[in-house]
Amino acid sequence: MADCFQVTTTLPDEAAAHQVAARLVEERLAACAQVLGPVSSTYRWKGRIEQATEWYCNLKTTKTRLSALKKRIRELHPYEVPEIVAILIQDGDADYLRWIEAEVGTNGDSAS
Repeated sequence: MADCFQVTTTLPDEAAAHQVAARLVEERLAACAQVLGPVSSTYRWKGRIEQATEWYCNLKTTKTRLSALKKRIRELHPYEVPEIVAILIQDGDADYLRWIEAEVGTNGDSAS
């Protein structure tokens, strides 16, 4: 079984989050995506404290597809420096993890 990752990114509005989520699943870079929000973000940007309303996009993928997923997020994302955080899934239901692997495949082809 491949190593699986949960990848998060934030987007400026709900429509953008759903659009990015759908595109990444359609392209088989992510097996699934959940959009959550709104969330209130406070951060430092170019020397100033900023606040924004954002939407989380949580994506599931494999180590094999992780690099391509991160690249595609950067291409689709409206932010100059998008949040892209990938966390290795240390444990999970074996059937679910196999499903992630089947949906993204090793090169984007579904194994199912």
